[in-house]
Amino acid sequence: MTSPLRIVFAGTPEFSVPALDALHAAGHSILAAYTQPDRPAGRGREVAASPVKQRALELGLQVEQPASLRAPEAQQRLAALAPDLMVVVAYGLILPQPVLDIPRLGCLNIHASLLPRWRGAAPIQRAILAGDTRTGISIMKMDAGLDTGPELLRRELDIGPRETGGELHDRLAPLGAAAIVEAVAGWAGGSLTPQPQPEAGATYAAKIRKEEARIDWSRTAVEIDRLVRAFNPWPVAETRLAGEQVRVWEAQPLDAKPATAALHGDVVPAAPGRIIVATGAGLLELLTLQFPGRRPLRAREILNSRTLAGARFGGDAS
Repeated sequence: MTSPLRIVFAGTPEFSVPALDALHAAGHSILAAYTQPDRPAGRGREVAASPVKQRALELGLQVEQPASLRAPEAQQRLAALAPDLMVVVAYGLILPQPVLDIPRLGCLNIHASLLPRWRGAAPIQRAILAGDTRTGISIMKMDAGLDTGPELLRRELDIGPRETGGELHDRLAPLGAAAIVEAVAGWAGGSLTPQPQPEAGATYAAKIRKEEARIDWSRTAVEIDRLVRAFNPWPVAETRLAGEQVRVWEAQPLDAKPATAALHGDVVPAAPGRIIVATGAGLLELLTLQFPGRRPLRAREILNSRTLAGARFGGDAS
């Protein structure tokens, strides 16, 4: 067992919180929690603290919220803490080389993919969109590149065939928390040696743009299903029906063909209580939808109050 370390933690969203809790519970001295500045959030757009800030304050930790770590003043403030190590998970700000050089043992990052696959901001959603069947957590020693540093430790898991982005997020967060505690002990104690990432197989997980959630019904049923699952709970797949925006929370591809000729986006005849749509290849059953001003409803509930016979999803009108 290594001695407790003086650690600066850097993270922002809910995904980061289990790692902060785990390091604190392991007995390390958390000198400060760095997180992004408070920003408007939710429907009311009220200024809100990040999940990491909220948890850090509950733990009685010092909170730092610089707009950037490039400013000399921010770097001097960090250096004054004299950390042994900095742990970074979904922080959202770039760490320039002078910051990476401050901690005695460098900076370790928790990344939600099996590097070098899915370097970048949205590895969980991109893995589901691509149809990956396996993912995990990589703990790496950070360098100046984008998720290019050498790897200390990884933990793998299967992606369930019907798993959503939110569900996978909730399994990876505690896995990362356990892995970082193990990696910190091994790195500080000398039992772990960073291994360079292979060049082959590198892919980039670009930040999710809200417009990506619009369903293109000319794509295959399998591809649309992946989009629905990847973007649940955010930004949520969406389409248009009779000029209305409709959010698709849950769907499933069917191993069947329409009984009659149908264009992609057409609602095809189905058994009572089911909404089935033709796609560019295959059929997609819509299980849970949300119409404007309404809560998400199962298909049977929707069909109790409206008919979709002959309707077409996509475009500005049915």
